[in-house]
Formats: sequence, structure tokens, C-alpha cells
Amino acid sequence: MLNLSSLNLCRPPQLPSFVPLRPSLRPSTTIARNPIRVRCMANQRRVKMVAKQIMRELSDMLITDKVLQYAVLPEASLGADRYLSSLTTISDVEVSGDLQVVKVYVSVFGDERGKEVAIAGLKSKAKYVRSELGRRMKLRLTPEIRFIEDESLERGSRVIAILDRLKNEKSSDGQDKDQSESHNLSEEDGEWDKDDTDEGIIYIK
Repeated sequence: MLNLSSLNLCRPPQLPSFVPLRPSLRPSTTIARNPIRVRCMANQRRVKMVAKQIMRELSDMLITDKVLQYAVLPEASLGADRYLSSLTTISDVEVSGDLQVVKVYVSVFGDERGKEVAIAGLKSKAKYVRSELGRRMKLRLTPEIRFIEDESLERGSRVIAILDRLKNEKSSDGQDKDQSESHNLSEEDGEWDKDDTDEGIIYIK
């Protein structure tokens, strides 16, 4: 009887569980250092519409939103001033072409400390304003809000006040000059009447 265990039979080699690939066959994992970003620019008409809507919403928030009111004027929480629309106004809104950034120009009428407090309060609530605009306008992507102080309106009001003052001064100077001229004429007429005497004049009939 043939004993199979005594025979040296060839067994197939066992393959490893993981076969390393050659370097040429390995997938490339290199990441580009400067990836190209493509920004889609919105239609110019849509950009203007979004800017107008944001300006309306922000103007309404300055009147109705307590969080924004207290940020602009902390004394309002104590009932110091309820009519903040006369103190802080939105003068202009600029929206970038890709609808990613919004520049809000704010005019603040008051002293220097009041301006600093109002602008700092608005900047601190930029994220809150962004979330509220997203909730109100229901945009697919709410842009970033940046508040910028605008001094053009205040400069314009100061220029108008200076022009009015100069106009009033000029009119008052003109009136004083007319009064002085009329007074001088009356004095000259009086002196002429005094000098006009009949002494030394012979009338021939």
C-alpha cells in the first residue's frame, strides 16, 4: 500500500493577504498647492435688487429690532432715546458682484463718543445682522456684512449750515450798510438846508 505521507508533494505557495503595488501602479495622492477657485458673478440687475432689499431691511431693523437699537445706543435700554432712526441712518449699501460681501455705510449724528459707540456696536452685531437678513430675505447664501462709517451726510449738513450763516451775515451787513447810507444822506440834507440861506442875495423883480 502506497503511503502518501512519505511522498514529497509540491504544495501551491500561499499568497500574502496584501500584495503591494508597484510605484507606477499606485494612485497619485498629490494635491495642488494653488487650487483654482471659480467665482460666479451675479447679474448686475440682481445685485442692485439685493442691495435695495438689504437697505430696506436694515433701516427697518434700526427702528424695530431691540438688539440692534441697544447696540447702537446702550442708553436706549434705560429709555433714554426711542427714536434711533433720527440718530443713525443707513446712507448706502454696496453688494459685491458675487453676492458674498455687503458694505453698509452708516451715518451717525452726534458727538465723537456717540459715533464710536454706535459704529462699534454695529460691528459687534454683524453676525446677528447677517443671520436676521438670511431669515428675512431667505437668500440661498447670506453675504458677509461690513459696517463702515459714512461722514458725507454730516459734512454736507455742516457745509449747508456754514452757507446759511454766511448768507445771513451778508444780508445783515447789507441792511446795516443801507441804514448807514440813509443816515448819512439825511445828515447831508440837513447840513445843506442849514447852508442854504438868503443872506447876501439880492433878488431883482
